[in-house]
Amino acid sequence: MKESLVITGAGVVSALGCGKAASLEALRSGRSGIGPIRYLETSQKEFPVGEAPLSNGELAALAGAPDNWPRTTLLSVVALQEALQEAGLIPQNCGAIPLIGGTTVGGMDLTEKVFPGYSPWHSCGASTDLAARFFGFAWATTLSTACSSAANALIYGAHLLRCGRYEQVVVGGSESLSNYHLNGFNSLMILDREPCRPFDATRAGLNLGEGAAYLVLETEASAIKRGARILARLSGYGNACDAFHQTASSENGEGAFLAMQQALSMAGLEPAQIDYVNAHGTGTPNNDASESTALRRIFPGGLPPVSSTKPFTGHTTSASGSIEAVFCLLALQHGFVPPQLNWRTPDPSCLQPCCEAREASLRHILTNAFGFGGNDSSFILSRP
Repeated sequence: MKESLVITGAGVVSALGCGKAASLEALRSGRSGIGPIRYLETSQKEFPVGEAPLSNGELAALAGAPDNWPRTTLLSVVALQEALQEAGLIPQNCGAIPLIGGTTVGGMDLTEKVFPGYSPWHSCGASTDLAARFFGFAWATTLSTACSSAANALIYGAHLLRCGRYEQVVVGGSESLSNYHLNGFNSLMILDREPCRPFDATRAGLNLGEGAAYLVLETEASAIKRGARILARLSGYGNACDAFHQTASSENGEGAFLAMQQALSMAGLEPAQIDYVNAHGTGTPNNDASESTALRRIFPGGLPPVSSTKPFTGHTTSASGSIEAVFCLLALQHGFVPPQLNWRTPDPSCLQPCCEAREASLRHILTNAFGFGGNDSSFILSRP
């Protein structure tokens, strides 16, 4: 029998605010954090985004960190403080624990300010390493698989626990907005000038977002031994890569289907036992149709409630897997299905999402994070 893995701490910062309480209030009330660009220095002001509602200086003051660090790191430190505090690991107990982070932007925002110079904290790994040194983690590593990065960090951390290397790991991801980021997605012509509308027939693309979220993941034996409160179980997970296209998803959603299938198999669950699906749901024509096909294949007997929370936060790309994991954790703890915002017009190629906040007794939640190149990850959180 595989070692049971549990979550004992979680922290988040996004366009909805700093901390789980702000996220919970927004998700239950239907308050979106998407709006005009405020902090990013860019000429592309026509695109709405999901910016964290604090400047670098304000984030640094909140975190007690230097204000010349990458915004990605500052977001990480704020989210990590909440997660470690809840798990009872602040400030001195991180020296035997690794930090597994996911990001793509890293310190790119600093390089943009000095270009053609180069920031020493430009790389993805450097931004995670700064956060690791701040808290005294044993070591750190960074995964960069685009929009599945944070989900893959969680899976990698789970492997470290299951092979017996560690009893505790901290996993998640962080991403800040940057010009390279914004202009790159604009060049793909998948940014919407209006608030995004996943699964809607009129959808025209995504809104970019930023934020960070981290989870303290440990073996159940470790949590019991130290008297930690168990928030949820990591029941199963899966990763697959259909390599269909550099950026597009396959028509039959093969990679997504395989990732969800693996997660269910590991959890020992039938599809009918899933109470809610937090969809990747970006709002792009291709992704939403492909994910809908994959979900219909997984749930041939009928879909459970499905929604995408990206109309709340924007697509936080590499951090999305962990941010949405925290949202799912809140849904489990407080018994509700987060609503799908902005959906109005049915599309036969897409599923019909759950558009109103719904009270529900949830036991198992499936969440998806799909990246460029068809690198698709899914995992299941369950009530303890």
